[in-house]
Amino acid sequence: MKVAVFPGSFDPFTQAHKDLVDRGLKLFDKIYIAIGVNSAKKGLMEFETRKLAITELYKDESKVIVDTFTGLTINYCKSVKAQFILRGLRNSNDLVFEDAIAQNNLILAPEIETYFLLARTGLAHISSTIVRDILSNGGSVDTLVPAEVLKHIK
Repeated sequence: MKVAVFPGSFDPFTQAHKDLVDRGLKLFDKIYIAIGVNSAKKGLMEFETRKLAITELYKDESKVIVDTFTGLTINYCKSVKAQFILRGLRNSNDLVFEDAIAQNNLILAPEIETYFLLARTGLAHISSTIVRDILSNGGSVDTLVPAEVLKHIK
């Protein structure tokens, strides 16, 4: 069974995140959407609210499990017996950043491979940071965030 972990803060989970998971479902038998918990970091959404919103989004998809974790992603991967980490790339800056993380993860856990999916045209401009900025300035994010998640945003 091919099991992947899609780690992130997902604050909030965007249409770009959804696209990566949906495409990943064709590659993996199970995907854990793993929300990294950093209690020192105050975000837009509480961690449990993020988990609830993403769980609602994938309520009809048995291959997706939504969870939270602390610590190293590779340790979480080991705990759920995942052999893969799924990550998205929007641009060359993401590649440089994600490559460094993937290389270090390979040193720490050579049995866990990172798979990168390129963002689809029309979604590469979406990031949680930009969504939070638009929201804080009173803009609409209706096309950037799935409706199931949008209803949980304060």
